[in-house]
Amino acid sequence: PDYRTQAPFVQHVFGDSARPELLLLWSSDPFTGPTRKMPPSASAVDFFQLFVPDNVLKNMVVQTNMYAKKFQERFGSDGAWVEVTLTEMKAFLGYMISTSISHCESVLSIWSGGFYSNQSLALVMSQARFEKILKYFHVVAFRSSQSTHGLYKVQPFLDSLQHSFDASFRPSQTQVLHEPLIDEDPVFIATCTERELRKRKKRKFSLWVRQCSSTGFIIQIYVHLKEGGGPDGLDALKNKPQLHSMVARSLCRNAAGKNYIIFTGPSITSLTLFEEFEKQEIYCCGLLSSRKSDCTGLPLSMLTNPATPPARGQYHIKMKGNMSLICWYNKGHFRFLTNAYSPVQQGVIIKRKSGEIPCPLAVEAFAAHLSYICRYDDKYSKYFISHKPSKTWQQVFWFAVSIAVNNAYILYKMSDAYHVTRYSRAQFGERLVRELLGLEDASPTH
Repeated sequence: PDYRTQAPFVQHVFGDSARPELLLLWSSDPFTGPTRKMPPSASAVDFFQLFVPDNVLKNMVVQTNMYAKKFQERFGSDGAWVEVTLTEMKAFLGYMISTSISHCESVLSIWSGGFYSNQSLALVMSQARFEKILKYFHVVAFRSSQSTHGLYKVQPFLDSLQHSFDASFRPSQTQVLHEPLIDEDPVFIATCTERELRKRKKRKFSLWVRQCSSTGFIIQIYVHLKEGGGPDGLDALKNKPQLHSMVARSLCRNAAGKNYIIFTGPSITSLTLFEEFEKQEIYCCGLLSSRKSDCTGLPLSMLTNPATPPARGQYHIKMKGNMSLICWYNKGHFRFLTNAYSPVQQGVIIKRKSGEIPCPLAVEAFAAHLSYICRYDDKYSKYFISHKPSKTWQQVFWFAVSIAVNNAYILYKMSDAYHVTRYSRAQFGERLVRELLGLEDASPTH
């Protein structure tokens, strides 16, 4: 029950007798993790094919062959082309995924004889054959009459991937909405010439995810296209909080009624969005910024800094119904909006040099979950496929495949198979590549 007045925000200063009846929400379902128990003998490709099964790969084979046929009817016969097979399609994916391990800029380096060459992989398929498959590769060969979306060439794969994520994993109660690190490989940026950098096209889309904050598993993907210079383009997305709210609604469309707690950054945090989510039994805790956030409906007195800064660890709270606006000081003012945590429940931030700093529990929870996601990004973002195609749909496709491989590794680490082989993320990727290329048996050696 809601014991608070729905009138304007009511102020409570740290130490006053604020009402403590709003407690942390607990999920009614304690089960978190894989929905299917994999055997100890499960291989890397078994986990990957939870998300990219043979029927999806067979569709790629059909669509690629259809596109090649149509292309040659229009532009002339290609005598070197032979229809691709399922085995070759798996090898093709394996070659692409190998760039996430070697971090080479071009997948063709495998056959080059240079630093990134790999003789054992190169023997499986000739470079000429690989380039032919790359030339004609398609997930959807032709636009249907009903299709108007700019990502129609990859949308069926994204839908299939989303269904597999939902079916394979049950997330924890606490989740984060954010943009994963998918920028250019820093090693390449540091070593390439200015001319090479100018030649590269700016990414024409923004990729957002809803991510389980206790495991790192990416639950949902949302791709926002930059379609010209219109009001819904990527530039507008960076500047308009209402577009970020649209992204948040899309990412949480399957989360209603599950008592999830969603952590958000300043661009998504807003009173209107949080109240809308609360009606769907989705609860939020977000960092506020007067510059980046939609501050509509929030008291201006809490958004301006006082002339004299308070002591570290002090905070002010204003409440409206179940919503709490917290202004906490720690070498700067940090503002949080939450309806998931009691504003008077105490937490603590531990700093190595300054020791413990008091704070509301919402602040501690936000810092803990966001730091986990940062560690995830640091560890897993370097395993994104390095191949950089020019077509936007292909860029989205390879990013999605990279996320599928990372999710497969997370499920592997939570399975009995991990206790048998104990692969690191790099070893798991290497094993997956060799299995896709047919160089390893599907069952691990003991």
